[in-house]
Amino acid sequence: MNTDDLENFEAERELQLAQEYQAVVGMFKYAVETDRRFYLANNVDVKVMSEGPRPLMEVVLSDAWVWDMYRTSRFVPRVRVLSFKDLNIEELPPIDL
Repeated sequence: MNTDDLENFEAERELQLAQEYQAVVGMFKYAVETDRRFYLANNVDVKVMSEGPRPLMEVVLSDAWVWDMYRTSRFVPRVRVLSFKDLNIEELPPIDL
């Protein structure tokens, strides 16, 4: 596989992932962005594990979808994330049917 083939493969996978995101985003209540990944989830629980200049946070997501083009299954029942970095948790607006 040459460089062009690899770039075309990755571009195609990214497009498929974006299309899947558009198809599933209405099924979720929250969008969660960490320093490493982007998630959609229906339940989010955040706990501060340690205080200080760089607090450790634990985020537990349930009924989640993971933005990762290399995963074969992006739907996961439970995700646990530990982070010293910023977390962005956004409640998504309800979809009018």
